[in-house]
Amino acid sequence: MMLLEMAASGFGERVAIGSLDGTGLTYQQLFNEAGAAAEKFAADEVDNVALVDISSPALPMALFGAAWAGKPFVPLNYRLTTAELDSLAEQISPATAVVGDRAAETFGTPPGITVIQRDDFLGGAAAGAHDPTWGMEAEDIAVLLFTSGTTGAPKAAVIRHKHLVSYILTSVEFMGAGEDEATLVSVPPYHIAGMAALCSSIYAGRRIVQLPNFDADTWIDLARDEGITHAMVVPTMLARIVERLDARNEDLPALRALSYGGGKMPAPVIERALELLPNANFVNAYGLTETSSTIAILGPDDHREALASDDPAVRARLSSAGQPLPAIEVSIRDEAGAEVAPGVTGEIWVRGEQVSGEYLGLGSRVTEDGWFPTNDGGSIDADGYLFVDGRIDDIIIRGGENISPGEIEAVLVRHPEIREAAAIGIPDEQWGEAIAAVVVLADGSSLSADAVRELVTAELRSSRSPDHVVVLDELPYNETGKLLRRTLKVDLAHLSQA
Repeated sequence: MMLLEMAASGFGERVAIGSLDGTGLTYQQLFNEAGAAAEKFAADEVDNVALVDISSPALPMALFGAAWAGKPFVPLNYRLTTAELDSLAEQISPATAVVGDRAAETFGTPPGITVIQRDDFLGGAAAGAHDPTWGMEAEDIAVLLFTSGTTGAPKAAVIRHKHLVSYILTSVEFMGAGEDEATLVSVPPYHIAGMAALCSSIYAGRRIVQLPNFDADTWIDLARDEGITHAMVVPTMLARIVERLDARNEDLPALRALSYGGGKMPAPVIERALELLPNANFVNAYGLTETSSTIAILGPDDHREALASDDPAVRARLSSAGQPLPAIEVSIRDEAGAEVAPGVTGEIWVRGEQVSGEYLGLGSRVTEDGWFPTNDGGSIDADGYLFVDGRIDDIIIRGGENISPGEIEAVLVRHPEIREAAAIGIPDEQWGEAIAAVVVLADGSSLSADAVRELVTAELRSSRSPDHVVVLDELPYNETGKLLRRTLKVDLAHLSQA
């Protein structure tokens, strides 16, 4: 709440949310609306405030209104089934939930939840002057974010005010945005990147334009029409945007900064994006829900240097997560928790004020000396660049050898006839796990299974060659761009009987 009060005091007449056509909300209006929401939430006498909706002005009103009322804010995935939403609602009850049209029927009225329809919430009591004091403390819970559940049942990560504020104050300059700057937010409200983009833009004074449902053509049109200068996307979004920019033969000259994260970026996609958008500063941001967003970045200069370099080691940095933020420490550890040498793969551990590592009802995974084991595998090279291999749970163990899916996937997607690729482990009586390569081919391609295997064998050891090759029309991703490997493993379980 402190961030919004500072913004309203520093540049209250700037448009905070929406268009410059007179329909947008200024920072002062947003502050007033948050105050009105806070009074409503306080009167409800509930423990939490939930949002089950697409991105809209209701998001910042509910987020800051909840903080003002001293209650945790809980954005829920509106795409979930009724049973899944009921399970999450049970964990946060009693709560007030602001629910959009799309989720009204699915969410229903779970026990202990007071439901407010979004239109009623936005059209509630007139927002006037409100007392800008509140009783929240640094240790109070600001946001509860349920993890995506790609490797297990969703659990609520606890983000306290001190974590969010630490991230913002160490990475964003107050009022650092020019009056012409606007950011396009197309990630959903229940993703940490959505929370970070909202808070960062408000603190910087940058106008926020929301795209509730991603579509590449709509994204390009909105970026052009609204004069978007900053944006954040996940790799699958950027791949679609690059395809459409190529097809439309268009540029986005106003775009100055494009950050991406949330998954592994295929090298051909980022290379083409750099060519199509030469005026944009690209940033790869690596972070987790449990770390209150970004902990390492590959900056614009790193992108340009890597793209122009003939040195394979420098060129490889395009596939890295860059270097840790100044306020963050990163260490690569082995299974015993001991730090490994540069270039050696292990588990990524992080430490810093913004790191939470805590889950509702499950306690904290942070060690006594402040380190959080992320369950992501990776390595740090001699120059301090962090390479993320993915979840340790996804490592393929074939004949006792640990194989990172990412190294196989990186080889496959470099081929012009392969649009997307995933490597997963399939149970195998002889090897423990066999390697299955799942590919999406380019239109008109007739690449054979043997040719796919040869691609891998030519660059990696023969033990990395896929035992099975499966061609699909598309790979399963969740709405934030994360590959659903668990879904693939279930769908392809029959291969273990082959």
